[in-house]
Amino acid sequence: MRTRSVLTRAGAVVVGAMFALLSTATPASADKATGTVLAPSHNVAGYKVNVDGMNDLNTALFGLKLDGGNTLRMYCVEIKVDLRHGETMVETPWGEYPNADSPFHDNRGKIHWVLQNGYPSVDTGALEAAVGADTLHDGLSEKEAITGTQAAVWRFSDEKALQRPNATKGDDATDKDVLALYDYLTGEAKAIEEPTPTLELAPEIVSGQAGERIGPFTVATTGDVTELTTDLPDGTTLTDADGDELSKADITDGAEIYVDVPADLSAGNGSFEIKATGHVNTGRLFVAGNYDQRPAQSLIVAQSEDVTLSAGATATWQAAPTTTTPPETTTSTAPAPTTSSAAPTPSTTSAAPPVPTTTDAPAAPVSGEDDLALTGASIMTPLLIGVGLVLAGAGALVFQRRRKNSTT
Repeated sequence: MRTRSVLTRAGAVVVGAMFALLSTATPASADKATGTVLAPSHNVAGYKVNVDGMNDLNTALFGLKLDGGNTLRMYCVEIKVDLRHGETMVETPWGEYPNADSPFHDNRGKIHWVLQNGYPSVDTGALEAAVGADTLHDGLSEKEAITGTQAAVWRFSDEKALQRPNATKGDDATDKDVLALYDYLTGEAKAIEEPTPTLELAPEIVSGQAGERIGPFTVATTGDVTELTTDLPDGTTLTDADGDELSKADITDGAEIYVDVPADLSAGNGSFEIKATGHVNTGRLFVAGNYDQRPAQSLIVAQSEDVTLSAGATATWQAAPTTTTPPETTTSTAPAPTTSSAAPTPSTTSAAPPVPTTTDAPAAPVSGEDDLALTGASIMTPLLIGVGLVLAGAGALVFQRRRKNSTT
């Protein structure tokens, strides 16, 4: 029974802890741009190419239908993994690219340069001028521009170079035009920074104490904040680092938000959410939402589009510690000691020094000292006298009977 009782109490503690955790707010999730890979019929095709160790690879601008309705144009950055049509893809930071050993990590800044300076970010006419019109055969077609740009991306994302001279499945003129654009993009590429995410609010949760400004929560966005909603206790506000209250208009890319909690609030939490319309920038990476269970080819944005997203965050706090004041100590004057003697004080010109009182226990009462001590003796005395008189009377009666018998 004792074991069962101990387990019961332990279970109660665990359940109590779970309720305590559940009573705190879970952080509001930050929405990321998501979309679905469209069927091949939505692709804009390039030529098949031959790269180191791999032949007849399809090149294309792939279609990714955003949940918000727009369609992004994408290139492949994971040449050895199959593209899955209908797969849900999620906007993901470069640092979370799913293959830790991929050349993508070392070359992603150059991939971004290729995308910014290749097709369709730059149209075919501008690319002809950049490459040199005299090196091309009847200009640069859209199909050649797609092929050369995708091949340049693969050169950095997977370290796969175009074969020479037979780079494509087209004719010699096509091979030369594609190689000319490829050489320009790979030869001029320089690392540029990762583009700003569409909308990000980080971190999603921060803890603190009542009486403090809890944060900062930092905003990163490519667009404008269109809505700000809060779920905060009375008196709690959103402020900047100086404590100035923030409005929707104050929240822009790079803004730092604090939750200012009054000192008299008990432990609790509050949350806020922002909505923004912004660009899914060229160079943003999209990775399959369930990549760990079912790998699918990762894609990167070739052309910017607008999308509306929301992101939220939560602040939690403990109650401010209470300060206790120790009780005041008071000094009292003890009364003057009194004497235990009832004798009159002699009349003198000066008062006699006070006699200190003692704490000794009183002595046991002695017979004849007071009434309480004599009570037992006074009860026994008449009883003994009575017994003596009865015995004396009985003896006298016996003596008289014996005397009478002797005379008769």
